[in-house]
Amino acid sequence: MINRRVFLTHALMGLSLLASGAALAEKAPAKQPSGKVSIDETQIAFIVGGSFGKGQLTFRGQTHDFKINGISAGANFGASKVSAVGEVYDLKKLADFPGTYVQLEGGITLAGGVGGTVLKNQNGVIMRLQSTSQGLQFNLSSSGVTVKME
Repeated sequence: MINRRVFLTHALMGLSLLASGAALAEKAPAKQPSGKVSIDETQIAFIVGGSFGKGQLTFRGQTHDFKINGISAGANFGASKVSAVGEVYDLKKLADFPGTYVQLEGGITLAGGVGGTVLKNQNGVIMRLQSTSQGLQFNLSSSGVTVKME
């Protein structure tokens, strides 16, 4: 009997915490994106990988072209073409967008693979990307990309 009471007490406390956490999450304002990006990139890898491509940033109603280059080190093999779209956060001025974005990833891309990643640069700008890939690539590495405005 005591075990049931203890269990029920803990269960009710847990449900109460979940309900209050959900209520707080609903009231917390969602972070608004400050821009949008689209990227077309080619990735080639054999142990050390590289990537190159171009993209467009939409920020404050204007479209800005940029180039993207990257390198990754670790277990890499294959080649793929990647198209990504996403949102940009914490961008206050255009000059903060270029720079080196870093991520830690582990993934595998198989013919028409879908993925996602989050990148952050030295200025605190964040890109949250959803991507689709064509080709075959295995990637278990740390990597970064450099963005330069055209």
